Amino acid sequence: MRLSACHNFHDFRSLAHRRLPGPIFDYIDGAADDEVTKRRNRAAFDACDLLPSVLTGVDEVDLSVTVMGERLALPVYLSPTALQRLFHHQGENATAAAAEKFGTMFGVSSLGTVSMEVLARRHKTPQVYQFYYHKDRGLNRAMMQKAKECGIRVMVLTVDSITGGNRERDLRTGFSIPFRLTLAGMLQFALKPMWGINYVTHERFSLPQLDAHIDMKGDSLTIGRYFSEMLDPSLDWDDVAEMVAEWGGPFCLKGVMRAEDARRAADIGCAGVVVSNHGGRQLDGARAGFDQLDEIVQAAGDRLDVLLDGGVTRGSHVLKALSLGAKAVGLGRYYLFPLAAAGQAGVERALALMQEEILRDMRLMGARRVADLTRANLRFR
Repeated sequence: MRLSACHNFHDFRSLAHRRLPGPIFDYIDGAADDEVTKRRNRAAFDACDLLPSVLTGVDEVDLSVTVMGERLALPVYLSPTALQRLFHHQGENATAAAAEKFGTMFGVSSLGTVSMEVLARRHKTPQVYQFYYHKDRGLNRAMMQKAKECGIRVMVLTVDSITGGNRERDLRTGFSIPFRLTLAGMLQFALKPMWGINYVTHERFSLPQLDAHIDMKGDSLTIGRYFSEMLDPSLDWDDVAEMVAEWGGPFCLKGVMRAEDARRAADIGCAGVVVSNHGGRQLDGARAGFDQLDEIVQAAGDRLDVLLDGGVTRGSHVLKALSLGAKAVGLGRYYLFPLAAAGQAGVERALALMQEEILRDMRLMGARRVADLTRANLRFR
């Protein structure tokens, strides 16, 4: 299959499956435990129907939105995800360039493989920095200060990952950073030699956001141990309130799933929350974010910008989330598979398809701008 033959998420996933070694594909595709929540994320959208309005005159459609002070040309953004140069040697360079081309926002992870400084120099599109809360308070402050120096305006703290999820696909293959593969995992790499050639002939893999602070080379620390040993499970609202005050700009909590937590986030000065179960990769059995969205939007009122991610693979999914009051919708696996399949060209094609779907669906819904989408457009089965 060629990139030009990819017309939807499933096509990109199939192409990535052909090109990636099994352990890396499973790292992207997998989720926690029995992967129930991952399936629920998609099923939640399927259980909601759209009700279009007709004869509204929709020759011109405006897809722009404003999220935490950032103006986006599209109501979707590229969520921060880890280890992108494992999937394709271009990594976050491709993600950022594609986001800039389409005028939307992208996120850089603490476990990103291109430095936020480099990305900030190269791209004008809004960049958010996603980080985890470490036991070392000095490290937390240093990482926020670095983001300020890079000109990043929006800080995102992931609050649903104080420890790693039980991702059994990774356990079976031995996937970790540094690689500690099982025999079966090594055989999967041998079957995809082009990935290995690209890996060793391009820039050496690193985690620049962490390299200055943590030794993750050799056998010193794996990604799994990073989550179990470096992150602080005692994180509480007082800690976050201090960080919000110290940051002094738009601060967002990613991983909020309860209305009372959204209200608490507003109380301590957060500008936004992302309704998210981490793509089903953390707590299996958790409710789908879309099923919680309306409750959290109602609780937030006009005090917070509410965003959503998880299970989004179609423009119609985006319209359903916007109709419930989400300000924008985060894409994760939706762009990671195209990245793995074809680098920047893949991400750009995926975004172009999403843009076309949203534009077409807006016209079919009779909506000229995002504000025209309301809960009256939906019926739940």
